[in-house]
Amino acid sequence: MQEKTDQLNRFSRQVGLKISPQKTKVLPVNISAPLPIRVGQLDLEMTPQFTYLDSTVCSDGGADIDIRQRIGKARGAFAKLRPMWRSRNYSRRMKIKIYEACVLSVLLHRSECWRMTVHDLRKLQSFHTSCLRKIVHIFWPKKISNNELFKLSEQEDMSIVLTRRRWSWVGHALRRESTSISKVALRWTPEGKRKRGRPKSTWRRTAEAELQALNLTWGQASWLAKDRQEWRRLVDALCATGHLKD
Repeated sequence: MQEKTDQLNRFSRQVGLKISPQKTKVLPVNISAPLPIRVGQLDLEMTPQFTYLDSTVCSDGGADIDIRQRIGKARGAFAKLRPMWRSRNYSRRMKIKIYEACVLSVLLHRSECWRMTVHDLRKLQSFHTSCLRKIVHIFWPKKISNNELFKLSEQEDMSIVLTRRRWSWVGHALRRESTSISKVALRWTPEGKRKRGRPKSTWRRTAEAELQALNLTWGQASWLAKDRQEWRRLVDALCATGHLKD
């Protein structure tokens, strides 16, 4: 750990940065008892999570906290536009466009990199359908299925929305140069061995499972990403296989 501390100090001197120990925090990943990292005479504070570019990064790699915060912010954005949703002066298509631009974009910020679980997906789906029902004026006791709701609002199931955003970003990353950090991270394998028991769901395992559903490998996906038209067809196929049944 002392070696890492020395490396951090050398790096800061090389690039001309002055690290503030009071403002700097350390986020340990998969370390049960991390050793302290010292800058000057102070040990840097250890934290289980921190906010970066309006997204919450957690030590366990999960997105549960970030998703709850995104839902809260999207709910606030939706509430501010309540007069718009109730108004009869705007068409349904116009309201949906405003919903996509002002609410859905807030909800799904950084969703391309979320580690999704069934529980997380249900929370996002519930918020999505609740907003759409208010926009198209479907209130209790009137009941319609989610499939009918999506047809009325010309929207997609949240699982499809997330899959489309994730693989659109993957295509962008695969088209970058080989030295790009995002491209290297797609196929990087960490050192060491995992703990016994069922492995946790991760972003990479989710992506690989979706590729296997189409009998594709990362190598084949990289080749298809070079042609944007072929990649769009691949994304449509991935969305079709990942569609949740109502």
